[in-house]
Amino acid sequence: MSTDFQQAREALGVRLRELRLSAPGGRLTGPQLAQRIGWPHSKIYKLENGQQTATSEDLRTWADGVGQLDIFDELDARLKGFESHIRSWRRQLAAGHRPVQDGWNLEVSRTQVIRAWEEAVIPGMLQTADYARAIFLRYTDLHGTARDTDEAVRSRMQRQGWLYEAGRRFHALVWEAALHALICSPPVLAAQLDRLAGTIGMDTVELGVIPLGASLKIPTANAFWVLDDRLVITEDWHAELWLDDADTVDSYLRVWHTLQESAVYGVDAQNVIHRARRSLNTR
Repeated sequence: MSTDFQQAREALGVRLRELRLSAPGGRLTGPQLAQRIGWPHSKIYKLENGQQTATSEDLRTWADGVGQLDIFDELDARLKGFESHIRSWRRQLAAGHRPVQDGWNLEVSRTQVIRAWEEAVIPGMLQTADYARAIFLRYTDLHGTARDTDEAVRSRMQRQGWLYEAGRRFHALVWEAALHALICSPPVLAAQLDRLAGTIGMDTVELGVIPLGASLKIPTANAFWVLDDRLVITEDWHAELWLDDADTVDSYLRVWHTLQESAVYGVDAQNVIHRARRSLNTR
């Protein structure tokens, strides 16, 4: 997570400690507050020291426990201010995948240049509807979220209109492993690979493929997207991270350019895609 995020989390912890020590009925020790609100003492310690991210309900419970419920709005505003950097899937997907895709659409619409690295799947901007549907269904099953798959697919397909607007540039890097990953049925993957090969030559798309046998200067770690050199969006199993501090963006750009040195383009990229396509058993 970003340094800014951690600093904000620690600052919130300091504020929580202040409220505990200035409780109207007299200062409370950590164990006393924990007993009062029915939490383990370790949670009090972690929140005050910035080692755990509070939920909105945690903050309401804390404000009530220290006898200062009127302070909840201030605490919740602090949380929302820094939580924008780390968006847990549990919270984001509470209403399904469609709202997340709509949020991406809004951010992409105000972006001119996107650099993307994907090591496990085809980039969303280049996905077919059937491939995208398979991805959404996998994650819906994993997270147990609302099944709004068709709405999410339509939103993702709508975002691809960006590729056909003059002045946009999409620089995509894909590891060859993603071309073989059967996250969907073989026929769906075959159609997806055909679509991917067809994007080579578009004036708004530069697609690089890193072959499995390529020499690598750094490991092919987690996927990420850089929007206009101002915002990095990456994800882990628990959350999606939106990182906008300059040092972090610069770090991800260095990673992207380093990975790019191992990629092939044009006819060579098409050859890698066609090789993956021929290896499929679509019967």
